[in-house]
Amino acid sequence: MNVNLGPTLDKFVVEMLRSGLYQSQSEILREALRLLKEREQAKKAALARLRKEIAIGTQQAERSELLDASEVFARIREKSKQRKRLRA
Repeated sequence: MNVNLGPTLDKFVVEMLRSGLYQSQSEILREALRLLKEREQAKKAALARLRKEIAIGTQQAERSELLDASEVFARIREKSKQRKRLRA
């Protein structure tokens, strides 16, 4: 397999080889692809969870099991504040 990474990624590969963390370009590529695969699997799992939650919400709405909008937005604002505090 012949892969053209471009100058920026070529330089990065050389740096990784010099660091001693990897012994070959193939080893670096395998690790990169493994991480990409994990990320894609995580995205698919997150999407599946979101679709499940949407289905649950749709079913609840069809049964008229709705929440008050002001209560929902208050919860969202509070979660947003908590996330901002965690990032700070």
